Amino acid sequence: MEEVKNIAVGITEETKVEDGFYIFKFQNETSDKQIVEREVDVSFIQFHFNVKGESKFLFNNGRYELPLAEEKSLILYNPQLNLPLNLVLGPKSWLISLVISIKKFHALFSEEANYISFLSTENKDKKYYKDSPISPSMAIALNQVMNFNLTPTIKNLYFKAKAYELLSLYFNRAEDANIEQCPFLSDEENILKIRRAKDIVIARMAEPPSLQELSDEINLSLKKLKEGFKQIYGDS
Repeated sequence: MEEVKNIAVGITEETKVEDGFYIFKFQNETSDKQIVEREVDVSFIQFHFNVKGESKFLFNNGRYELPLAEEKSLILYNPQLNLPLNLVLGPKSWLISLVISIKKFHALFSEEANYISFLSTENKDKKYYKDSPISPSMAIALNQVMNFNLTPTIKNLYFKAKAYELLSLYFNRAEDANIEQCPFLSDEENILKIRRAKDIVIARMAEPPSLQELSDEINLSLKKLKEGFKQIYGDS
């Protein structure tokens, strides 16, 4: 697994949670903007949490900008191109990033590699960018990371625990729970397929199709069909 490499000086703190999993802590206490650049290749997914102030991500040599406001999070994944971290950190701003390999990210959710749609075989060439609010429970964990002041010998263990806590909270927030509890539902195409399946069942109540027939008709795996019904309609 290729390491994430620092290629420019910035006010940062890096913790390697384990192989293929990193926490970056960015803290700008000055009155000026600061720039941080790091190499991140296509084998990683990025989660960014803007704890305080404002941040801005630059792409394509600065031709495209993506701002991130205070108390907002951003997930970045592009299987076609490297997404180097090119960050403009505003004055008095704090930002925490989790950078995790796709392989490890898959393993956290299921033993089956296709569990999460935007990383599945059929969607492997699709990029995925999404911003979301930082929930109160996530804000607590983020501030604990920013303000860590315990014994240095337990720092790596503490940060590892917080990294996994943040991922858990990210995908299990109360707001928009139907999507966050089941990441593949964030793909609009899958939601439309699940709704179409429900319409088919209603229209053919006299002779309803089997689950496998329904799965084949809407071109969605049986596993995802069951999970989708459960998450959207509360019924498997």
